[in-house]
Formats: sequence, structure tokens, C-alpha cells
Amino acid sequence: MFLQILENSAAAAENAADAVSEAVSEVSNSASSGGGCMGESGFGGWAIILLWIAVFALAYLLFIRPQKKKQKAEEELRSGIEIGDDVTTIGGIVGRVISVRDDDETIIIETGSDKTRMRFKKWAIASVDTPEKQIKKDDAKKGKDKDEDAKDNADEEGEKKKSKKGKEE
Repeated sequence: MFLQILENSAAAAENAADAVSEAVSEVSNSASSGGGCMGESGFGGWAIILLWIAVFALAYLLFIRPQKKKQKAEEELRSGIEIGDDVTTIGGIVGRVISVRDDDETIIIETGSDKTRMRFKKWAIASVDTPEKQIKKDDAKKGKDKDEDAKDNADEEGEKKKSKKGKEE
């Protein structure tokens, strides 16, 4: 009984090997004749390459570029810290900067009513909460909006003048 099972499995393995070798020969024949998966023009290989390039470009635009912009903005924020700025650390500690040391990239902040002083690395600063700096950021954002509003208002005034001239005539 055991021998019959072995013989049957050996015969099945030979049949499978023959089927695989026939399939491989058919695919190689169709590929060499210009037909098959690549199509008549042979554009299949280039399409895959272009698809991968598009995927990497999309990944760069969606993930890498915004991350670099964020890192650059954080670096500008941390390099612009001055004495007297109110800051918040990544741990949530809020205080006022009393000393900035550029040689070892540290700052000393004073916090609380008892004027406790603590030293932090600049990378540990999450935000600068000084009102003047926030106003400058808001003005920069509003400046772009004001320019756009001014253009829109000028266009609207031009259209009104044209419509008044049309009505007068």
C-alpha cells in the first residue's frame, strides 16, 4: 500500500514537471515572437518603469517635501529664540528665556512665581509664545491675504466702472 502511494506521487510529480516545462517553453516562444504580455509594441517594460517613477515622485511630494519644510520652519523657530521670549517645551513647561548659549545649543528659562531656572537644549523647544512674534506671523499670513483681497477689490471696482459706463451710454 505504501509503495502504491509513493508510485502515484512520483507519477504526479513527473506530470507536474512536464506541465511546467511546457508552460515555460510556450511563454519564451511567445515573448520571442513579439506577442504575449508585452504586447505588439514592446511598451510594457517602459510602462512599468514610468509607473515606478510616478510612484516615487508622488511619495516625494506627499511625504518627504512637507517633512523637510516642517523641519526647516522648526529650525528657524529655534534659531530665532531671543532673551525675553516666552517658550513652551516639548514636555509642556512654559517659561521665559533668560539666557541663550549658542556654543552648546542650550537655553535657560525661568518659570513659575518662584523664578525657577531650568536649562534645555534648543531642540526641546516646541513653540515660541511671545506675542510680538505671533503678531509678525499673523501679519505675514494676512499680508498674503491682503494682496489677494486688494487684487479682488481692484477687479470689482474695474467691473463696476465698466458697468456704469455701459449704463450711461
